[in-house]
Amino acid sequence: MTVQTATQAVAKPLAGRVAVITGASSGIGESTAEQVAALGATVVVLARRAERLAELVTRIEKDGGRALALAVDVTDAAAVQAAADRVASEFGGADLLFNNAGVMLPAPIEERATEQWQHQIDLNITGLMNVIGAFTSQLVAAAAEKGVADLINTSSIAAQNIYPGFAVYAGTKAYVTHLSRQLRAEFGPKKVRVTTIEPGITDTELQNHVTDEGAQQWLDGARQQMEWLTPDDIAETIGFVATQPARVNFQQVTIMPTGQTS
Repeated sequence: MTVQTATQAVAKPLAGRVAVITGASSGIGESTAEQVAALGATVVVLARRAERLAELVTRIEKDGGRALALAVDVTDAAAVQAAADRVASEFGGADLLFNNAGVMLPAPIEERATEQWQHQIDLNITGLMNVIGAFTSQLVAAAAEKGVADLINTSSIAAQNIYPGFAVYAGTKAYVTHLSRQLRAEFGPKKVRVTTIEPGITDTELQNHVTDEGAQQWLDGARQQMEWLTPDDIAETIGFVATQPARVNFQQVTIMPTGQTS
């Protein structure tokens, strides 16, 4: 390897890889798309908001990266499969899948906000499974060819800790965390690394969707008490995880604001 080639490999450690990122129109997904593109990966960004995705692709390409936007609702299994088929036909398949699409709608159970319960289950669980189902064969094939592939799922510190009013959201994230542990048992022997990212309070659009007054007051108080994580903090962590040697699998990464103690 020449000095120039070695330097390029260090600067672009994800060169030659194809990353699919859901929930990419804002927040952690958007930041992660820019991060892994900067590390050399070809990026396919999925979300419902086509205009936001187009703007993201423009920024990535302006910085010398390669990206494709696909406007997809991950709760639509057929649409997700069509996106996976396009990734396979245009790029030969994905070898890095970041499942980030999700929603947080806290409220006391006694309020019986059943539509919000279902929305969280549909997006945080069913949407996640639609994406995993559509891309699993690509990850396994890529790992067999390249020696490594990554499945990275966004969970939450709520999967571990107790927050009154967040029961349904926390339950969906506990599902993500435990599912990821189980998938390591299936995918590890096939050289597909599985990682769960469990962020503490992070400044994203999730908080904008909260309608419960008590939960909003709690979030407002938390914002005053501590400096929250940023999407870039999580994106840099994902870049670190994905660029490790193939033998290294960070199974579960919990990232907390310094001031958040629970």
